[in-house]
Amino acid sequence: MTENKNEEQTLENETIEESAAEAVFAEEEIPAEQNQEETPVEKDELQLAHEKIAELQAKIEEMDNRYLRLQADFDNSRRRAKLDMEAAQKYRVQSIAGDLVEALDNFERATKIEADNEQTKSLLQGMEMVYKAIIDALTKEGIEPISSVGEEFDPRLHQAVMQVQDENFGSNIVVEEFQKGYVLKDRVLRPAMVKVNE
Repeated sequence: MTENKNEEQTLENETIEESAAEAVFAEEEIPAEQNQEETPVEKDELQLAHEKIAELQAKIEEMDNRYLRLQADFDNSRRRAKLDMEAAQKYRVQSIAGDLVEALDNFERATKIEADNEQTKSLLQGMEMVYKAIIDALTKEGIEPISSVGEEFDPRLHQAVMQVQDENFGSNIVVEEFQKGYVLKDRVLRPAMVKVNE
């Protein structure tokens, strides 16, 4: 009888141990299953994290674009400044040259006067020397007279004030020059005032 009680006790103990083991095993499995399925709070946090990442990536892309635009604007400004400086250097004498061209007209008219005595001749020689000195100085700066008579009329270089019919010249050819024109390198300072054949 004691043996039966011992056996029953042993069976009862084994059953309790098995039940306890199953309970422990079940407790271990529950958290594993919970880890596989996200809770609503974890889903919200994950969604917020993805939205934040997307927002930051958009900001980075916008800043990259802004940087590239600023770099392009800077390069364009630097290029414009360089071109402006080159143009200013190239055409630095334009304003004074316009005034000197007017003075040249007066010198030309004065040198065409016929001298009737030695004093007038020496005065004219002095004026011609000054005239040539001014012409040389202007030539060094790139100012050249526009050739007109016998050339084809060019509206960029010539200003037609008269038209004539002359058989000695072809059509649209400059017959006579009333006032000299001048160019500064590739820029017209003053067009030549001319008479053109029809």
